[in-house]
Amino acid sequence: MSDSLFFSTSKQLRTISQKNNIDADMLEAILPPQRVIEVSIPLQRDNGKIEIVKGYRSQHNNKRGPYKGGIRFHESVSEDEVISLSLWMSLKCALANIPFGGAKGGVVIDPKTLSEKELKLLSEGYTRLIFDVIGPLKDVPAPDVNTNPKIIEWMMNEYISIAREKGPIQKDIYAAFTGKPVSQNGLPVREIATGFGGVIVLMELLQKLRMEKKGKNIAVQGFGNVGFNFSKFAEQNGLNVISVSDSKGAIINNNNKPLDIDLVMECKRKQGYLAGCYCVGGVCDLRKGREITNEDLLGLPVDILVPAALEKVINEKNMKNIKAKIIVEMANGPITPAAYEYLTKKGVIIVPDILSNSGGVIASHIEWKQNMESSRYAYEESLAELKNTLTQAVETVWQTSQEKNIPLREAALVVALLRLVG
Repeated sequence: MSDSLFFSTSKQLRTISQKNNIDADMLEAILPPQRVIEVSIPLQRDNGKIEIVKGYRSQHNNKRGPYKGGIRFHESVSEDEVISLSLWMSLKCALANIPFGGAKGGVVIDPKTLSEKELKLLSEGYTRLIFDVIGPLKDVPAPDVNTNPKIIEWMMNEYISIAREKGPIQKDIYAAFTGKPVSQNGLPVREIATGFGGVIVLMELLQKLRMEKKGKNIAVQGFGNVGFNFSKFAEQNGLNVISVSDSKGAIINNNNKPLDIDLVMECKRKQGYLAGCYCVGGVCDLRKGREITNEDLLGLPVDILVPAALEKVINEKNMKNIKAKIIVEMANGPITPAAYEYLTKKGVIIVPDILSNSGGVIASHIEWKQNMESSRYAYEESLAELKNTLTQAVETVWQTSQEKNIPLREAALVVALLRLVG
């Protein structure tokens, strides 16, 4: 089906493989998932009624190590979506050169319609039904869209409970999930890892491009966990974040002065939205800025644009409005194929999501490793390993891009594909 996400993803990878002389038969062998699990979860609602909720787990490829990937709770989850995203996770882990394969799980529900009790029951029910196919050396789930450390804690506890019924508890049992709360053998840097990693990638590339790092203006669309941490570490590295946004709109200070990121987040937390959080130099002042739309933010005349929220936000309708010289994809798939082609031909440097937002899965590997070893990685030690892994990934992608004279996105996929088919 041409409207299938897996179909379009596979088509894109076939084109890149053909262009870069990657063996077609080897590619076809690694495109489809090795296994897809579909489950029906009986959920008891607070009114006593039982509702059957559909869930999935796609285990794409474990050639390089245990399957790895998040679990999302969303009403639009489908088999096609989890299969495609599990393929993408295989590519991301291969690019980062960590010993994981790809997986993705999902439950078809809007979690906002559930009470906390119902959400806990759903999390436990899903875990019970996939228990036999997950584990430290089988498949290691993590948080994803609409899931978080609390939900992973419920899943981890249910996993331990079932394992205890089956026999002695193994010492590596906490390696069955990552993204756990720190109190449950989680990793302290996990929350900041994706945003922090994105800045590491950007700074490495600016150095490769021989661009001055200080004073570059940045606009960040999305001020959730990833967007906030990216903005914060960008600020610490001398970059000027002049505009940020949430789902309700964007803010920008008068005269494009850099925002005080910690104060902006403090203001947002107090009032629940960004509007009016015009904070510069330790002071927030309603007279110092103005509101703009998310679309306006994308078209700002900045050096670097960072879509860190939703997919396909840069598309055929607005691609001609983009003025940034560099786009860092912190969201998954924020640029449509047509917009990507247009912007690349125009000379815009696009840092691909498979590289720029891989800090999260690299941190997951560190967490998994410490759980397998029954050890604890110090905060600074974890950051150093995260930075080293990303620096090596940037170096490999850059060298491939230079040697083959291809854009960074294509180079990243070539590196990942060669590691999967090799």
